[in-house]
Amino acid sequence: MQYNFNMGATKTDHFTDQQNKIAIITKALGHPARVAIIEYLLKVNTCITGEIVNELPLAQPTISQHLKELKNAGLIKGTIEGNSVCYCIDENNFEILKEYFSKIISTVTDQKCC
Repeated sequence: MQYNFNMGATKTDHFTDQQNKIAIITKALGHPARVAIIEYLLKVNTCITGEIVNELPLAQPTISQHLKELKNAGLIKGTIEGNSVCYCIDENNFEILKEYFSKIISTVTDQKCC
């Protein structure tokens, strides 16, 4: 009889914390609306949810869902101001992306492979 001792393990358990973190962050950036939200927040430095709704051709509930995904990935942070939420970039995870992609770019540039 053969036993599977990894029955409780998820697929993400087989990867490092860093690999899982990069996957979560890049998945959150995998939608053009989320990229547009990030670009808008970079341009204005901070904003209220309603301003994003006026900027993008999407309904408020759709934008709220995209904001939730970006916040869950740690790419943005928000503070409650009265009835509104003010969002801005969370620079910590962008630093992780910068280091990760810089490492890839320097490695690819130095490679002499096919």
